[in-house]
Amino acid sequence: MTDGVLRNNPGPRAIALVGPYLSGKTTLLESILHICGAASRKGSVAAGTTIGDSAPEARAHNMSIEANVATCEFLGDRFTFIDCPGSIEFIQDSLNVAPDVDAAVIVCEPDAGKLVALQPYLRYLQSRKVPHFLFVNKIDQAKGQVMDLLAALQPASAMPLVLRQLPIWNDGIVSGFIDLALERAYVYREHAPSEMIDMPGGVRDHAHQARYGMLERLADYDDALMEELLSDIAPARDEIFNNLSRDFAQAQIVPVLLGSAQNSNGVRRLLKAIRHEAPGVEAAAARLNLPPATGSVCQIMKTFHTPHGGKLSVARVLCGQLRDGDTVYSVDGESARIGGMFHMLGHQASKCATATAGDVIALGRLDDIATGDVISTQKDAAPHLERGGQLAPVYSLAVAVADHKDEVKLTGALTRISEEDPSIQLSHEASTHEIVLHGQGEMHLRIAVERLRSRYGLAVQTSMPKVPYCEAIRKPATQRGRHKRQSGGHGQFGDVVLEISPLPRGSGFVFEDRITGGVVPRNYIPGVEAGVRDYLQRGPLGFPVVDIAVALIDGSYHTVDSSEQAFRTAARIAMQEAMPDCAPVLLEPILHVEIVAPSEATARVNAIVSSRRGHILGFDMRPGWPGWDIVSAQLPQIEIQDLITELRSASHGVGSFTWRFDHLQELTGRLADDVVSNSKAA
Repeated sequence: MTDGVLRNNPGPRAIALVGPYLSGKTTLLESILHICGAASRKGSVAAGTTIGDSAPEARAHNMSIEANVATCEFLGDRFTFIDCPGSIEFIQDSLNVAPDVDAAVIVCEPDAGKLVALQPYLRYLQSRKVPHFLFVNKIDQAKGQVMDLLAALQPASAMPLVLRQLPIWNDGIVSGFIDLALERAYVYREHAPSEMIDMPGGVRDHAHQARYGMLERLADYDDALMEELLSDIAPARDEIFNNLSRDFAQAQIVPVLLGSAQNSNGVRRLLKAIRHEAPGVEAAAARLNLPPATGSVCQIMKTFHTPHGGKLSVARVLCGQLRDGDTVYSVDGESARIGGMFHMLGHQASKCATATAGDVIALGRLDDIATGDVISTQKDAAPHLERGGQLAPVYSLAVAVADHKDEVKLTGALTRISEEDPSIQLSHEASTHEIVLHGQGEMHLRIAVERLRSRYGLAVQTSMPKVPYCEAIRKPATQRGRHKRQSGGHGQFGDVVLEISPLPRGSGFVFEDRITGGVVPRNYIPGVEAGVRDYLQRGPLGFPVVDIAVALIDGSYHTVDSSEQAFRTAARIAMQEAMPDCAPVLLEPILHVEIVAPSEATARVNAIVSSRRGHILGFDMRPGWPGWDIVSAQLPQIEIQDLITELRSASHGVGSFTWRFDHLQELTGRLADDVVSNSKAA
């Protein structure tokens, strides 16, 4: 029972804690674990004693950098709470976790100036129809009215925000709350349960109005309740709680609760609301469109690589029962035998033999199974389920090892890091001969580099990635190239005349054979083309040459000393002598960029684009995001290297962008001179 309301046991449940950076999610998790008896003492983020955030990098930077999983019991029910990082750079874990949980708690501060940072979480959870509470943390630091806070936030939520508690103010400080469903008043006690008190006389009318507003919201989804309100009939308490539970489970409302995680105020009331109203795993399975299954079906939510235990795959059991030692199969037909099954409490793992539907467990030795994969104990039965969504990279770093022998080790280490965080991607850039790490921001990739050094012992250097500049020509030329060498025995002889012409942008390279009369034998002509291609890899400005046509129009050969290699060298000589006279010009890659940001930041975004030599193509409203815009623009590739930093600064940390290559464009003047001189110096 919860406050006199009967409830069925829905089994183990999974709850995600999400929200902006510094909103207090990790402190809330510590408070929950202490209240539930899973921790003997409440840890402190500042002191580095929390159960979550135990990774050295998290402690060093005093911030969450990955999801923390903790299983505990509250009033006889088992819950797994997953504390997701708040920094927008580490939001991929929230995207991976949210689809599989039964409910989420969005943690925010009572500061209207910070509400814009909530919108990505609200929009994502609403798009996935994940039921979610809004927990207004740090209520003891509130300066304004909660009603004003909700009024400012409501436009960001497609679902109505339903205030469940009204703060009680005492000398300008929130000292307790009124539970609008129970019609009871409570005063906060630090690190102890709130104490019920008589309803303060000065807030009775305000509480009555707020409660009626809550009931009106619920009546939008219940005709019987609407009829009672219109007839001035007081609804029964059980009826109110049943409406709250049903509407929440169906993701029709967002209940709003208050508290202070630092002082453990309001946390027990939040836990009771979760226990009573969060649906069971069957609802999550239905939301994921999980088809009927005969065996156990799980989805991998997170991957860890531990120093001594190897790879651990955190999975949500969506149906059936799983046992340690079971063989599981992925959608792609990969099979693996579970080598250990664990309940997690931060990085502490306790073995378990079985897991039932609803459990969140860590599975050992699933080496070929990745985050987002669906596995089943029945062969060829793993269903295709929608994944959380893959973030596009917005920041990149070139990484290199001091010793080339470590390059294989570097690739392996980066592969494991990207398994833990799929928003980190690795590429080998053929045009610039660099290994490039792609991610969500400077701190995101800094953490990855720190792990390369501390966890894998790799001494790596980082730099901004090179831009793949190219060059082209403006003028045609005709040039003879002759290679003649006599060194005893057979010599080397090749003689070609090449006609070189510019092509329209985007045409690439065209080679034409115009030889007549056999002045250059057919078997040597491939060598001529190869020699031209050799030279085009690095033109007179030092970059690959594109959009050029080369025709072999004349030449001569020696019956004894000529060879394909000699003609290859002759062609290269002809290109080398002709190209400086063809008016070479530098080309820089231009990207099509789409920037998303709150409408209030659009003017600043336009200014940023213009200051970076960008060309604004237009802007439109962001579909499904009231108060947000999409700005379309073209930007030189070099100008997006740190674009995300300035963009987030101009948009309260929430702006982002996607890009794709569009075309190559001539670059002249001082900028071109600097690029060429820097390239030659390097």
